[in-house]
Amino acid sequence: MPTPDHDAKPATRVLGVAIIGHSFMGRIHAEAWQTAPKFFELGAAVRVVVVSGRDERATTEFADRFGIVDIETDWRAVLERDDVDIVDICVPGRLHADIAIAALAAGKHVLCEKPLANTLAEAEAMAAAAEAAGKRGVLSMVGFSYRRTPALAYAKRLIDDGRLGLIRHIRSQYLQDWIVDPDFPLVWRLQKDEAGSGALGDIGAHIIDLAQFLTGQSITAVGAVMETFVTSRPLPTASSGLSASAGDERGHVTVDDAAIVIARTDGGALATFEATRFATGRKNALRIEINGSLGSIAFDFERLNELEFADGTLPDVEGGFRRILVTEPGHPYAGAWWPAGHGLGYEHLFVHQAKDFVDDIIRASTPSPSFADGLGVQRVLDAIERSARDSASWTSVN
Repeated sequence: MPTPDHDAKPATRVLGVAIIGHSFMGRIHAEAWQTAPKFFELGAAVRVVVVSGRDERATTEFADRFGIVDIETDWRAVLERDDVDIVDICVPGRLHADIAIAALAAGKHVLCEKPLANTLAEAEAMAAAAEAAGKRGVLSMVGFSYRRTPALAYAKRLIDDGRLGLIRHIRSQYLQDWIVDPDFPLVWRLQKDEAGSGALGDIGAHIIDLAQFLTGQSITAVGAVMETFVTSRPLPTASSGLSASAGDERGHVTVDDAAIVIARTDGGALATFEATRFATGRKNALRIEINGSLGSIAFDFERLNELEFADGTLPDVEGGFRRILVTEPGHPYAGAWWPAGHGLGYEHLFVHQAKDFVDDIIRASTPSPSFADGLGVQRVLDAIERSARDSASWTSVN
């Protein structure tokens, strides 16, 4: 009889990931799953074991590029696989509810891109499914990835520590310009049945989530206007992510190009939000400033390694905003990467997201943001759309 090896290490737990979707988000999620174990000490080995997409050729090309062994052209087949523990949903919003609810019922942990769903009813069904699954130890997270920016995670720490005092103002913008050209093709993000909404859900959802996450306050009332500047566009002949080629035939744009919102929170703060994909010259300007009785923070994702902080408790001669380069080992996530002063990029947010989700699975703790958090954002999006639709008239300036 062989002698037991008392020094042998326990077998490493393996978490198999299935990615549903192979376009823009699919690519960055695949890279994140493969990178996270290389920089963070995870409690499990993580492997992307399969990718699913309707186009077999494109899915195969994606799998070959990222070294993924298997593909499936039907996402339902993924749920039957014993080697899949996590289902990562990176497809248009109209598919989120069906895939997430089925995956949770099959006992798979779920990471779902934002916004949670295309409609409030779908989001409610997803949150209910997640709550029921959570009681069985099956976890879920919605992908509001900007929470994992080190500067914003540090801002959250400052606010939680009381450094801003009583929050009075939240002002936030998310400005892009990738559809300024009226002849840019009618990609799926410009079709309501695919995306649910336009700038509001695609990028506005992020700043709404950040406002509530950073302050710990919930938005309770909104007033809004929404606008579609270009109402028809050429139909695409080929499309990949945010890139597409256009044909001669045109189709109707059925989503908003821009949304402007005023809001109140349950903590008494006043908030403003602007989301547009028509801000010529702005590429990915997610900005948020929060003003409190003791201090303020300000952030712009186009300078993502920096946080501005104003300490209102200092003498006037020392007041005003100062720049914090959030790359020191003691800053959130930063210590796992490069020497101080060597900045991170967009892709690192998704690595942090993957790392945090694995940590939650290993610890059996509730992930954040949860599907309940995603539902909270969806309720705000729904209220904004209703406000913009139902406003009877403008008040004339006399």
